[in-house]
Amino acid sequence: MSLVSKSAKVALVATMCALAVAGCAGRSKKNKPHLAYEERPVELLYATGADRLDKRQWTQAVDYFQEVERQHPYSEWSRRAMLMQAYAHYEANDYSEAIADADRFIQLYPGNQAAAYAHYIKAVCYFEQIVDVNRDQASTGQALEALRDVAQRYPATEYAHDARLKIDMVNDQLAGKEMTIGRWYLRQGDTLAAVNRFKTVVDRYQTTSHAPEALYRLVEGYLTLGLLEEAKRNGAVLGYNYPGDPWYSDAYRLLTSKGLKPAVEPKGGGKHGLIHLPFRKDKGQTVRPPQAAPAVKTADAGSTAATTEAAAPTTDAAAAPAAAPETPAPAQPKKKRFHLPFTK
Repeated sequence: MSLVSKSAKVALVATMCALAVAGCAGRSKKNKPHLAYEERPVELLYATGADRLDKRQWTQAVDYFQEVERQHPYSEWSRRAMLMQAYAHYEANDYSEAIADADRFIQLYPGNQAAAYAHYIKAVCYFEQIVDVNRDQASTGQALEALRDVAQRYPATEYAHDARLKIDMVNDQLAGKEMTIGRWYLRQGDTLAAVNRFKTVVDRYQTTSHAPEALYRLVEGYLTLGLLEEAKRNGAVLGYNYPGDPWYSDAYRLLTSKGLKPAVEPKGGGKHGLIHLPFRKDKGQTVRPPQAAPAVKTADAGSTAATTEAAAPTTDAAAAPAAAPETPAPAQPKKKRFHLPFTK
């Protein structure tokens, strides 16, 4: 009797485990829906994916563009769909997938004119992962490298123009990181280490918004170290380039109190203002890839009654991303480099 009961218990446990596994599998399929394979016109698949993009249904858009690749892998539509997947993943904030899509396109079609957009979307994905200056700046370095790549490879494109604007912002972020570390060293009493950080800002990032403060901190640091001539020199550079900046007003008072009155009178008074401009993102201005979508009346891909008026795939040149953003990008500010007051 006990033997039969034991066998029944074992069978019951096995049945429950099987049901649990089946339930998990069912939930997994629900969480990761995929289109059932069915032969469909490529124009209809692509146009439906574009329609899902317009409706901001990013996951569904990716599904349709993946289906274009799966059913028509060697077509012009497949190349376009690959870039549209990158854009959809980017809009969904799935940056790793967007970068993977872009890399795949670059590896498969390095000579295609649309590779400019692949490099660009990859750079933007790194750019938007930049975090506060108090945290690790690994993504900042990757963004800078990728943005420079876009600007150097495709200098005459709209992507290069936007990349150059973003490079200035990335440099400002890197300078902000150096300033944050330098201030920390100052608080710890390690003046020499702080001075080295501020010198990095002056040498590498002198066109950023952090340059005036970096020069002031150098004046402050050199005075602390007893290097009066170096303090006076950096104060002169600060006054010559930023005579109306509040940081120079502070430096002027500090140097004057030590008997080292600079030659340039400050044009502005008062204390300094904002120490660090918060890093801002401009995702809304990111250029969307040209869909080059065929003229297809919107319908689900599974619908057999859909009417297609598709144009044939165009050549690479026609498929090249050339659409301009709806709002013109702001003009790139003219960079200002330091001028030494004691040289002609």
